[in-house]
Amino acid sequence: MAKHAGVTQHQVREVWTAADLKPHRLRTFKMSNDPRFAEKVIDVVGLYMDPPDNALVLSMDEKTQMHALDRTQPLLQLRPGQVERRTHDYTRHGTASL
Repeated sequence: MAKHAGVTQHQVREVWTAADLKPHRLRTFKMSNDPRFAEKVIDVVGLYMDPPDNALVLSMDEKTQMHALDRTQPLLQLRPGQVERRTHDYTRHGTASL
């Protein structure tokens, strides 16, 4: 962008920072192609908005191919004002599905 605009990369960063722009971050969503999607949403939301008498409404989403990872070391020791830290290396134990 800097090259195209004829300015330095620093100037581009300054403008982006001033305008709180973060073009490297993406926000995406997926829309269902199920023709009955709206009907199903109404059914599910209806359970939360007006649950049946004496009923417990539970909801679970499918989660496939979760990586079963185990850190090679325990959490690193915390100091006051410091966030939780972990090592970057791990042992892979395959995948799991919920």
